[in-house]
Amino acid sequence: MTGFLALLSSLIWWVLYGSIGAVVPSAIAWIVLRWSEGAPVVFNRTYLACLIWSLLTLLLGAIAAAHVGVMRPPFGPLIASGAFRVALVISMLIGVTALWRLIPRVDARRIRIGSACVAVAAVMAIVFGVATTLTSA
Repeated sequence: MTGFLALLSSLIWWVLYGSIGAVVPSAIAWIVLRWSEGAPVVFNRTYLACLIWSLLTLLLGAIAAAHVGVMRPPFGPLIASGAFRVALVISMLIGVTALWRLIPRVDARRIRIGSACVAVAAVMAIVFGVATTLTSA
């Protein structure tokens, strides 16, 4: 029973931290998608897509960190590893797919896949820039 409660607690914290981590990327993606599409997009669906993307990215990052063996700071060796780079590419593909499939425009048409690629690229550039700045400090 203790093991089950520990697993349940870990899942709750994973979803909680994932939802907190999805707020800023969803705001960035929403702004980029409004600009790229030239039409309003639904923010709630943008948040849902970024939440799914964030949860899967946390899972991929943890798998890559466990594979490399870097579970505590400094994270320089993790960022320089090939496993982390593969995890980033997979994360971006998941992000593009989630955004493209889940986000409608206000006129009920799906956003273009190019717009999803631009939004994911903008989010990854900003987040990776902030992460490398914090890691090198």
